[in-house]
Amino acid sequence: MQQRHQAPFRADVVGSFLRPDAIKQARQQFAQGTISAQQLRTVENEAIRQVVQQQCDCGLHVVTDGEFRRAWWHFDFFDGLQGVERYDADKGIQFNGVQTKAHGVRVTGKLGFGDHPMLEDFVYLKSISGNAQPKMTIPSPSVLHFRGGRKDIDATVYPDLADYFDDLATTWRDAIHAFYAAGCRYLQLDDTVWAYLCSDDQRRQIVERGEDPDELARIYARVLNKALEGKPADLTIGLHVCRGNFRSTWISEGGYEPVAEVLFGSVNVDAFYLEYDNDRSGDFAPLRFIRPGKQQVVLGLITTKNGELENPEGIKARLQEAAKYVSLNQLCLSPQCGFASTEEGNTLTAEQQWDKVRLVTQIAEEVW
Repeated sequence: MQQRHQAPFRADVVGSFLRPDAIKQARQQFAQGTISAQQLRTVENEAIRQVVQQQCDCGLHVVTDGEFRRAWWHFDFFDGLQGVERYDADKGIQFNGVQTKAHGVRVTGKLGFGDHPMLEDFVYLKSISGNAQPKMTIPSPSVLHFRGGRKDIDATVYPDLADYFDDLATTWRDAIHAFYAAGCRYLQLDDTVWAYLCSDDQRRQIVERGEDPDELARIYARVLNKALEGKPADLTIGLHVCRGNFRSTWISEGGYEPVAEVLFGSVNVDAFYLEYDNDRSGDFAPLRFIRPGKQQVVLGLITTKNGELENPEGIKARLQEAAKYVSLNQLCLSPQCGFASTEEGNTLTAEQQWDKVRLVTQIAEEVW
């Protein structure tokens, strides 16, 4: 068994980190009009330089920009697409006991990737990442459809949803190639939808809005595979299956079994990042559908929802348990999610955050 010298790494991260005060203040000042966009960017650049250094100091070989230029893990990316506009929704997204700010996105024109502002964000990250591998994180195409469904897609632009799904796949394929051209060799798609499709409660809501959850799973798998067609061989693409993360709360519960065969057995990504930090995630049996020797599974066994440090021996035991279903050589370790999927962040301190990251690298060194 050996450490991996390409992505995903034995010790990996999902991407977002708690926003430092300097970023929070600057974003507030920018919103109030007291500093310019360029001044905000200068503050962000410095904070990103620091967070990259902190990741390297923890022993990681992969770095992200902490998603410091974003308020959300997904809306900021959607905002930059052609044919998509943001609107203020009636209410926010309902988490377990708390709601987010009220935002939605709707498709008002033909979807396209175009000249997306986040390409520039990646170029900056790459310029300061030194010997570490810079990873870009963007939402998965499924998220754009699922959040609003048919009602948020203009019927005069897309009377037939088959055309919409074609364009959705093409938009993400163009995104993949654009990030590659900008120097990206490690791209992560964040996807909450597969976790919704595992939840009895969410599946019931999907049926109530007139859709079939199993059919949706097949459609999303097709869209992802179409987006991945022609992917350059030296680009690693992973899919992070997220159960929702906002101020340490969650949306979905239920093991991966309902989607395992379609997701693990047919979606052609190089890696799956899976949340396994609590009982809501179910057991490791669904991992039997992971294709032997083909894909890596990055197990999110260390929670970002609280600051309490896990017992390393307990984590090692869980890795061995997972290895009954998929070879240890195909496994990696990470925190289960980002530490701040929205700018509000989870309820733990920066010090606790870095202790968690160090725990990941320490365990990975001992196991592999």
